[in-house]
Amino acid sequence: MTDVPAPPTPVTALLRAPRHRVSPRARLMWQVAALVEGAVAIGVLLLVDLAVDQVDLPWWGVVAAVAAVLAWVAVVPQWRYAVHRWEVTETAVHTQSGWWAQEQRIAPLSRIQTVDRAEGAVARVFGLATVTVTTASAAGALEIDGLDRARAQDLVAELTLKADAVEGDAT
Repeated sequence: MTDVPAPPTPVTALLRAPRHRVSPRARLMWQVAALVEGAVAIGVLLLVDLAVDQVDLPWWGVVAAVAAVLAWVAVVPQWRYAVHRWEVTETAVHTQSGWWAQEQRIAPLSRIQTVDRAEGAVARVFGLATVTVTTASAAGALEIDGLDRARAQDLVAELTLKADAVEGDAT
């Protein structure tokens, strides 16, 4: 009796979540950013209420807006942290991001055109950075947001060396 080969595994079964999480400090950074954005939105709402005579915002409208912002600040950063992951293999960069709509992207090292590191104002306070990997893809660059600053620097160096060592023209 001969062994029957197993049926080919579908490509979707081979995909798994990337191994590495972003920095735990990313949650706090995302919370602070959401809180600032929410405060600005509520401030604009209150200014419009005061400046325009026809707008008469009830007190419960302000309470509902504040409650919505606080719920957003409490839930979304935790959810993002649970989803956001990244990994660099010998052949590709793999990212997973999103919170409501989630996305997994894999870019072969041979397709990398540039690797950038950026630190926004809020990220700098938390010692975090974003690494952006630009490829020839129409889907745009891959971003790894919320990395520890030192890890981001090391990742940029690692990806630069690996992409340079791979044959291909990055197009």
